[in-house]
Amino acid sequence: MLEMQLRADGFHASCGHGNCRDIRLTDRIQAKASASRGTPPADDEADGRRQRSSRSREQIVHAMIELIRAGEMQPSAARVAEKANVGLRTVFRHFEEMDTLNREISAIVEAEILPLVEKPFEGKTWRIQMDELLERRAHIYERVMPLKIAGSLQRFRSPFLMEDYNRFLRMERQGLKRVLPAKFMNDPVLFAAIEMATGFQAWRRLRQDQRLPVAEALKVLRFTVERLVGGK
Repeated sequence: MLEMQLRADGFHASCGHGNCRDIRLTDRIQAKASASRGTPPADDEADGRRQRSSRSREQIVHAMIELIRAGEMQPSAARVAEKANVGLRTVFRHFEEMDTLNREISAIVEAEILPLVEKPFEGKTWRIQMDELLERRAHIYERVMPLKIAGSLQRFRSPFLMEDYNRFLRMERQGLKRVLPAKFMNDPVLFAAIEMATGFQAWRRLRQDQRLPVAEALKVLRFTVERLVGGK
């Protein structure tokens, strides 16, 4: 998501326009200052660096998620650095490859939604379970919608985001198969219609394009499914 902005901000991965010499000089001065204060044991110093690096990485990932959820679909590297309270060079150092950042964001989002996806249904009949599934999807889609939209802007340029998109489709399909009777899955046209009507893209259209409140959008999903399955 930062890939285009790296160029727009006028920075390379390691430094800005013509500033490499100044950065190297600054690094040497800092190194001499550290040496004059005394050098801590190598192992302790390495552990401290790793811990700081890990904290910075987490801050950057969470900053990116927060900015996207706040409505910035393609936040600049500078905005991410500001939100994460780290230097711009730190953002570039950790995430020269955008798919590395995308993977970490995906892992965090998946950890949020998987408990609800995998939670056993309470209803005894498939119709009650289908209603539970739609309600869960409403909650999940609200959580992932900004991130899914941001990802869709780039998935045709990112092998990881394209695979992540297809994996989400497979997860949606498996969710329906957990609930629906075999007679619906054996009817390819009907199953495809149900899948389309209950998928993320339908939810995005209802919420973003038609600007329906969550409760109204959920009613539309339930109405559509009921009309599709009828008295079957």
